[in-house]
Amino acid sequence: MLNALVAFLAVSVGVVMADEVVNTQYSHSSEFCLSGVSLVESVYRGQAALEIKMPTSSYQDEAKERLLDRDFMAWLPVDFKDGSIEVDVASDLASDAPAYARGFIGVSFRIDSQARFESIYLRPTNSQADDQIRRNHSVQYAGFPDFRFDQLRKESPEKYETYADIELGRWIHMKLVVKGSKASLYLDHKEKPAFIVNDLKFGAEQRGGVGIWIESGTVAHFKDLQITPGDEL
Repeated sequence: MLNALVAFLAVSVGVVMADEVVNTQYSHSSEFCLSGVSLVESVYRGQAALEIKMPTSSYQDEAKERLLDRDFMAWLPVDFKDGSIEVDVASDLASDAPAYARGFIGVSFRIDSQARFESIYLRPTNSQADDQIRRNHSVQYAGFPDFRFDQLRKESPEKYETYADIELGRWIHMKLVVKGSKASLYLDHKEKPAFIVNDLKFGAEQRGGVGIWIESGTVAHFKDLQITPGDEL
């Protein structure tokens, strides 16, 4: 799905170079490329926002397939390598959300011409669960398509996910700082990171687009997406 769109854009329009995204904010649906999702300008909790969701037909069926991270997102064809990505996100469960839905919402980054990307995303319902194991799975790192959450959880338990105090139905500020093979996630304007990945799977030279990522059963909103290259930090 994403492969064909990335290839088309790379050939026909190229990418926006890093020196063109200095402290740039993105707030219009027309600025984004879409991979399996719809994106419309909306209002959420009284604030202008972009609404992103996927069709019911794209929900995964856990009775027939493994639940895996996929490439459903709205993304910008920028050339991001190092720097920061800031955005306010909020997610709710769709009325027809499957039982495994968690309000999945996050940031994908360094989306390359081979449709590989890194992502750090949230599972807001897990944060409020009574089950401590689920609570420990509130924040997740994955590298699509080679390092999905289930593989990382099996090979390195606890290393690529953690707990955070988040929930459905409210704005959550995400600030992702990326440098080389390290990414740090700051939540709700806190001074200390909530989550750190020291070994991004595609390496320090990976670069490419930035997107807002969702999974099955999520109706999400986001606003104030800002990208700052590393030399501007």
